[in-house]
Amino acid sequence: MNVAYETATRSKPAWGYVRTLTQQEELPLLRDHLLRLDAESRHDRFNGFLDDSFIESYAARCADDGTVIIAYIENGVVRGAAELHPPESPDWLPEIAFSVEACVRRRGVGTSLFRLLIEEARAKGYKTLRITTGAENHAMRALAGKFGAHLAFRHGESTGTIDLTRQPQAEPAKLVSAPFAGIRAVMNFSCVYRTLLSAIAAGVYRDAKDFIAGFRRGFRMTRRRLEYRS
Repeated sequence: MNVAYETATRSKPAWGYVRTLTQQEELPLLRDHLLRLDAESRHDRFNGFLDDSFIESYAARCADDGTVIIAYIENGVVRGAAELHPPESPDWLPEIAFSVEACVRRRGVGTSLFRLLIEEARAKGYKTLRITTGAENHAMRALAGKFGAHLAFRHGESTGTIDLTRQPQAEPAKLVSAPFAGIRAVMNFSCVYRTLLSAIAAGVYRDAKDFIAGFRRGFRMTRRRLEYRS
């Protein structure tokens, strides 16, 4: 199963979000995403130029065979997808694949999808993943290498495995946490703001308390003087 990915140079950051598609969503959203891939990306993804009917049947099969699809979404449209395919038999390895549309490349989408897919595979108890990419897809080969893939060139494609037992626990994907970063910032600001208000209130209370105590002392002294004079 082949992989399409971005070039190595980064541009502006992604502003979408990542989540796992439900089974009902997989067929239409994955299908439409794969159909939007340009010719080069489609070639890299499937190691050949394939017609639309193949992609439609491929997406339908993914929706029926338990494939997990983690999608990068912008404005309700899937622009990137990471696929985790269950092993077809006890002797086979689970297989992963990626595709990212040209309009969102060089934004770290592939890296975030890769990281989350590894975490999903680990959660399912998988120990080893199989990955296949086109021999000319140098960016994807470099990305896979960063996550510990050992690739070998054969029959015009690079095939390899990722040993999850040697993978460190991945940090949360920045892309996923990005929508929550603003929330955390607001919460942190609110906490600081509440602390500041509490400090101000405490200071005002102390000042008011000191003022009242001083006023009472002064009043008592004045009353005593008046009583003494009388």
